[in-house]
Amino acid sequence: MSSFLPVEALSALSQQAQSMVAAVNAQSLQGPASAMAPEASAAPVAGSFGQLVSDGLSQVNGQLIGSQVDLQKLAMGDAQNLHQIMINLEESRVSFQLMMQVRNRLLEAYQDIMKMPI
Repeated sequence: MSSFLPVEALSALSQQAQSMVAAVNAQSLQGPASAMAPEASAAPVAGSFGQLVSDGLSQVNGQLIGSQVDLQKLAMGDAQNLHQIMINLEESRVSFQLMMQVRNRLLEAYQDIMKMPI
């Protein structure tokens, strides 16, 4: 169980970021009139940012549930491998901390955007 996003998800996120930067650069070169025009397709793509966040939350939740089951087995004396249980607990702890940091950064970014004058 890895606490990191898969390579495909990271590369998709990187491609989305690059396409957004290219779109912003293209709009700045075309002028303000084209920036006000509505876009033809505003539908989210299959590998959208929201889906990545949702998948990451599901993964962290699965790790936390697995760790809770491992702890219950340990408390009942059914644990086979104490070292693996401790490694799984640490992985879930680090995953949860990463999720909280991402949440905090997203919240800060949202608050910064909301403070911008229109």
